[in-house]
Amino acid sequence: MFLPVANGGWIVSRNTPLLDGGWAQNRDAALLAEREGLDFVMSMGKWRGFGGDTGHWGSSLESVTMMAGIAALTSRVKIWATLHAILHNPVVAAKQIATLDHISGGRAGLNIVAGAYRGEFEQMGAWDERLDHDARYDLAEEWTTIIKRLWHEARVDFRGRYFTVTDCVSEPKPLRRPDLICAGMSARGFEFSVREADICFIGGRDEGETREASLRAKELAARLGKPIKTYALCTVIYGGSDAAAEATAARYRDGLDEGAVLGMLESYGASLGGGDNAMVARAKGAFMTQTVIGAPRTCAQKIGAFLQDAALDGLMLIFADYAEGIPVMGREILPLLRAAP
Repeated sequence: MFLPVANGGWIVSRNTPLLDGGWAQNRDAALLAEREGLDFVMSMGKWRGFGGDTGHWGSSLESVTMMAGIAALTSRVKIWATLHAILHNPVVAAKQIATLDHISGGRAGLNIVAGAYRGEFEQMGAWDERLDHDARYDLAEEWTTIIKRLWHEARVDFRGRYFTVTDCVSEPKPLRRPDLICAGMSARGFEFSVREADICFIGGRDEGETREASLRAKELAARLGKPIKTYALCTVIYGGSDAAAEATAARYRDGLDEGAVLGMLESYGASLGGGDNAMVARAKGAFMTQTVIGAPRTCAQKIGAFLQDAALDGLMLIFADYAEGIPVMGREILPLLRAAP
């Protein structure tokens, strides 16, 4: 499950239930996710919102700090936090995630972001014009290499183009090697994600495009001689009937915050008219991810079909209302998925 760490969540609309990005909603959502049998909770790192009428993502908690609080309150669900390679020193990052792993009793994970939203980092003087898209992944590769080594080597020497560490130590080690997650979908980002991560988040404009990306990731991992799991994001819009769920989805679409979408695309460097990636295409309709809509049984059928048709190993779920949606997922949808042949 993707935690609502920033206000507005993953539906860019004036008509959704209030998600304030605050501690109480995130804490309660994580506890519900654990109680209802979900496998992991993840929070993104966000430093600046996108404006619009809703001020979308303008208020958010820091990922690692918040996940440490959640780790102390949970006992089973995996705890995945996000760090940006261009912002966090790799030695500091290694210790942050090792600390999270100790707090959680070996449940920590690190979502690696090379840095996509220029506006976030420019405001704090952390955007380097000399680092183009591929160079940011070159930096992230050095960053990840240092972290991995610090997690299992007593002392590390590394001299690269972007980082130098000398006789570097980091104790204690994690209780287990934390999960590594990444979502790069460009050619360079995709190669980095499959090479360095355990779980690769992928996407596409439709199920066919998502399947192609999933199979391509698995083929590349096989050539590299390593395992990989492919996950996708999925928003669940449910109702007492299919018609009721469709009416809810229509209400969310009608409330599309165009200003926030334009702010997101401007920060990302994409064009609203270009339609050059899945997020752009979906954001035009308020939903930023693959979306299933219907009564619980219909949602279960659509989720099962999406997993199978797109050759996915898992999903990261999103809800408009987490307090209501997680119990529906756990009690009405998951049992149907588990019972399916």
